[in-house]
Amino acid sequence: MVVEICANSYQSASNALKAGADRIELCSELAVGGVTPSHGLISKVIEEIEIDVNVLVRPRSGDFNFSDEEFDIMKRDVVFCKNSGCTGIVSGILTKNNEVDLLRTKELIDLAAPLSFTFHRAFDWVENPMKAIEDLIDLGVDRILTSGQASKASEGLLLLRNLKEVAADQLILMPGGGINEQNILEFKKEGFKEIHFSATIEHKTIEIPKVTMNSDRLFDETILTISDLKKIERLIAIVK
Repeated sequence: MVVEICANSYQSASNALKAGADRIELCSELAVGGVTPSHGLISKVIEEIEIDVNVLVRPRSGDFNFSDEEFDIMKRDVVFCKNSGCTGIVSGILTKNNEVDLLRTKELIDLAAPLSFTFHRAFDWVENPMKAIEDLIDLGVDRILTSGQASKASEGLLLLRNLKEVAADQLILMPGGGINEQNILEFKKEGFKEIHFSATIEHKTIEIPKVTMNSDRLFDETILTISDLKKIERLIAIVK
């Protein structure tokens, strides 16, 4: 069984190699489901850690329906990853109706070639997963990372089984989400060829900070936070 570790730092990537993992998905900010890691982190991991590196290309948290500008950023990141020597790209784009954005996804796949392309857990938001997997097979996606549209893959096992039957040998269906020591063998027994997990633990680094840098309202996946034109104008007018 191929083991992919969701690595959110250089140390996580290094630990994945030492532990015997086959591959990492390199990303940042696990708290929001992951976003594209910095170019510096990508370069350092690829240059110094001898493990297959798939890089998450997701320009922001929130939904998976991206603007033209965000899509351009994604394409630039794909090119950077490709030129840096990574093994594959992990990404996904949906329409406003939570269907696979076929045109843009195909463009990313073509841009990433010959690297492998994993359609990530945006799949868990699609309204019709059986149609979506057929679409992704037609597009030439190499694998789908999914929890079976449940909070944990163990709770989405019925859908995962059905998707695996459809996938057959046309793409790899890789369960991910809540994989742990108690349930990982269940997926091997079900015949899944690959598995994805982060195996994270928490390290206390400081006591309660004097001023928190976290903002609870920004963790709401239903909102998109941007710097507002009118508000910027009003504030600048006050001080200029």
